[in-house]
Amino acid sequence: MQFPNFILYFLLHWLNICYASQQPNIIVMLMDDMGWGDLGVYGQPAKETPNLDKMASDGILLPDFYSGNPLCSPSRASLLTGRLPIRNGFYTTNAHARNGYTPQVIVGGIQDSEVLLPKLLRTKGYRSKIIGKWHLGHQPQFLPLKHGFDEFFGSTNCHFGPYDNKATPNIPVFRDDAMIGRYYEDFPIENGVSNLTQIFIEEALVFIEKQANEKQPFFLYWAPDSAHRPHYASSAFQGRSQRGLYGDVVMELDDGVGRIRKRLENLQIAQNTFVIFSSDNGAPLNAKSDGGSNGPFLCGKETTYEGGMREPTIAWWPGKISAGKVSHQLGSVMDIFSTVLDIVGIDAPTDRIYDGRSLLPALLDGQIDSKKAIFYYRGNEMMAVRQGLYKAHYWTWTNSISEFMKGINFCRGENVTGVMTHEQTNHTAQPLLFHLGQDPGEKYPIKSTSTEYKQAIVDIISVVADHKANLKPGTPQLNMCDNAVMNWAPPGCDKINRCLKAPASNPKKCTWPH
Repeated sequence: MQFPNFILYFLLHWLNICYASQQPNIIVMLMDDMGWGDLGVYGQPAKETPNLDKMASDGILLPDFYSGNPLCSPSRASLLTGRLPIRNGFYTTNAHARNGYTPQVIVGGIQDSEVLLPKLLRTKGYRSKIIGKWHLGHQPQFLPLKHGFDEFFGSTNCHFGPYDNKATPNIPVFRDDAMIGRYYEDFPIENGVSNLTQIFIEEALVFIEKQANEKQPFFLYWAPDSAHRPHYASSAFQGRSQRGLYGDVVMELDDGVGRIRKRLENLQIAQNTFVIFSSDNGAPLNAKSDGGSNGPFLCGKETTYEGGMREPTIAWWPGKISAGKVSHQLGSVMDIFSTVLDIVGIDAPTDRIYDGRSLLPALLDGQIDSKKAIFYYRGNEMMAVRQGLYKAHYWTWTNSISEFMKGINFCRGENVTGVMTHEQTNHTAQPLLFHLGQDPGEKYPIKSTSTEYKQAIVDIISVVADHKANLKPGTPQLNMCDNAVMNWAPPGCDKINRCLKAPASNPKKCTWPH
């Protein structure tokens, strides 16, 4: 029996809609500078995160989860590429073991050779949106819509400022591929008060509802940046937390998570939506009282001690992930990339090495891959590695003594002799070894003469040797800086008469003190 062509067309169209509507939706919530100890479920005594605590009780807690780097840009690049920064180019060779990122003066950014998660999801019909902070380069060739995203609301850079638009331009805010205004001018942040987080929440809710109504599978990358200094919260959340302004920030973000989950439930798509919450690096501790908590872990942002890279992570997928679970599977933001591909049924390109591994066996079935390792990089150097409960430091460094004497302290109120060092100290010949189950604060190195050390270090040395044998560093993107590439005239500035004149180009090597 033959059908007329128009019937076949509508039948195929209907089948495509049915297939698309069954594809799981993906939401990645990535916080900025939020510490492992900032959530009630992770032990924060203020207990001011009821929505995230509920998400954990309804889903799975991942207390052994890590960022891809102790600093923002490299970590975000590792999430979206599934690859360590040393592979995807988000590092510097200007000096040994220095953290680099993407300030306004940076020349580099995410390369076309890197295949980002939304670009792969597009092959399965997904619509992708990033809301909040991009931080993978601000020149036109590096913007989100050039790398697989369909929609963008937010900024290419952090919300530093205000600036005078003469020596330094204020940071632009984008709608898709065009600037629509600037922070502090069109999007006010004043004395810690701003409505930006509410805008980011509303953007998420509108996007979700639109895709649900159209039965369109979607990827939402929700990356609000209010937990990064200078902190801001809306007037409705000002003064609510016993932790000060930073606590107000966390409460507002928690409320946003709750509203997003509620919208998924009201639209009856919660059971077809995988949601994971994490942070880009540990909480910075140099701010002393105005900042987050890394729980029992040593030091914070910028360092490769546990406080710099262990992240508060929760996954939720009703009907798929059993409620109230805790998994001690080692994981990292790069595993989000691989897990999402596994959920959707996409094979990663075979022409490169990926550092991410799918966490579905751990999330759905409680399996543990005891051989999985976590590599802690600072710039171009592998500083440490963890396998199982053992962590070995091959290099240690907090920051230089000159920076420390200026009051820049990444390890607030802590001093572990021989472990925290103000000089870059090479332990490669005899790595410092810790048992993180018994000593999560990395305060008591296991004696190198002990049987425990001799047995544990064998596997770690083998893992490191294999890693380095298969390591092909990417072209470093964080080496060159130039005032001429700052946000003087972003795409779209001409449409709103907000272009600024750039100075003459004068490229030079970036200086990274940490």
